[in-house]
Amino acid sequence: MSALTIADHALLSHRMAELRDVATPSPRFRRLLAEIGAMLTMEATRNLPSTTRRVTTPLTEMDHRVLAGPEPVLVAVLRAGLGLLEGAMQVLPDAPVGHVGLARDEHTLKPSQYLLRMPPEVTLRGAILYDPMLATGGSAIAAVARVKEAGAPHLRFVCALAAPEGVAKLRAAHPDVPIITAALDERLNERGFIVPGLGDAGDRCFGTEG
Repeated sequence: MSALTIADHALLSHRMAELRDVATPSPRFRRLLAEIGAMLTMEATRNLPSTTRRVTTPLTEMDHRVLAGPEPVLVAVLRAGLGLLEGAMQVLPDAPVGHVGLARDEHTLKPSQYLLRMPPEVTLRGAILYDPMLATGGSAIAAVARVKEAGAPHLRFVCALAAPEGVAKLRAAHPDVPIITAALDERLNERGFIVPGLGDAGDRCFGTEG
């Protein structure tokens, strides 16, 4: 998988337009984020290792492509990553789930960890990490580091939106981690928000905007 994949799909783009819209209410925003999470999970798992298995259909037998190993662990960066995770779990319902809790200081823009819960199977399965926004890259870099420290032999980072600055920093810090996103936006503003962006994904997802 390439270092940066921008998923190109008409339905995904349509949902992203509604997700960005300031008039989209919180319940609808959550549903959209889940749908986008499902679509991006399909893209992130496109090249998982596979093998063949003999399958008996109602008419005959055939060799069918199947996964060569267990599904990867799904890891949400709290709290906004829960929105994408909901859709990911619809695609991979048997996958174990982990959580990384990071809080970003609005002045320094640096993350601090307050929670880490990881299934032990991550050491065998690897992981897909979910966070709606790849902005400054600080939270993503810290989250990837925590999942690696938990023993994940390989992982992928999935986000709805990315800024060029965040992509560059994450690739520099973790060049082995593919990034899958629905859109690469123009830039960051002086507050570290993605432009044109969609605002604060966590606040819009859970209705906590001031």
